[in-house]
Amino acid sequence: MSKKAIVILADGFEEIEACTCIDILRRAGIEVTVTGLDDVKVTGSRRIVILADTTLNQVTLGVDACVLPGGMPGASNLAASEKVTTLIKRMYHEGKIIAAICASPAIVLAPLGILKNKSATCFPGMEDKFSIGTIYKEDPVVTDANVITSRGPGTALKFALKIVENLAGKEISEKVQKATLAS
Repeated sequence: MSKKAIVILADGFEEIEACTCIDILRRAGIEVTVTGLDDVKVTGSRRIVILADTTLNQVTLGVDACVLPGGMPGASNLAASEKVTTLIKRMYHEGKIIAAICASPAIVLAPLGILKNKSATCFPGMEDKFSIGTIYKEDPVVTDANVITSRGPGTALKFALKIVENLAGKEISEKVQKATLAS
């Protein structure tokens, strides 16, 4: 049975982070649904327009992972959405993978209490927004239980491969890493 993930895009998302995750997860055979927060046409922080598969209103549960790209104001737009925060909290408590990169760990996850007493990372300088009790790490990717966090565009490939490892196993992650010449 194939694993399923959603990547939620809000206007102002970071393009490298979103597209890298979508691409790598699909290469690994994971069924990825690109989900626009409010519309299927979503504009990134560098004005690249992505046509999502669906909108958040039309997403049904039954996914194994939720991926939250960063970028500003994309992360702020995700955090401001009650639909997003409700979905994240529900998936987190069900033990599903919550993966956030760049600004999203600090802007989206920390206010929800998801990072409390967990190790996490984020875009440099945003760690002051972490909850009391969050253990900040400067590693490119940090995994703690069912939460995967990463620093930014330059760490997106390692982040995506870590999501694959958690969803499909180390062997599949290494196969995709080798096929893409990722180091």
